[in-house]
Amino acid sequence: MKSKKWKNKNFWVALLHSLNGIKNAFLIEKNMKIQCVFAVFAIVIGFLVDLTEIEWILLCLTIGIVLFAELVNTSIEKVLDVYSEKYDEQIKLAKDVASGAVLITAIMSCVVGAILFLPKII
Repeated sequence: MKSKKWKNKNFWVALLHSLNGIKNAFLIEKNMKIQCVFAVFAIVIGFLVDLTEIEWILLCLTIGIVLFAELVNTSIEKVLDVYSEKYDEQIKLAKDVASGAVLITAIMSCVVGAILFLPKII
């Protein structure tokens, strides 16, 4: 029997699968919810302090990078969970590295936020 290949029929099907992935990550991952709350908070503050166009671009890119990292981290964790249910040092290392990537983007987003918002607040 031939194995089933996961191929989208068209762009709209692919888009629906992508949106479903984002939705599921938001529903099952606590950290994704936290990142989204911080993103909304940053956007609200951006409106309050009247960011310039370039500052909005930087803010949106920063939010996108953090959410992207969280989605990649979630997918790596889920694939590794399917790969093996038992404890494995290499799997732990891969999960820790993926989580570390999210941490780096989160820290850098705080730096970008400080650069964008502090001069306008102080």
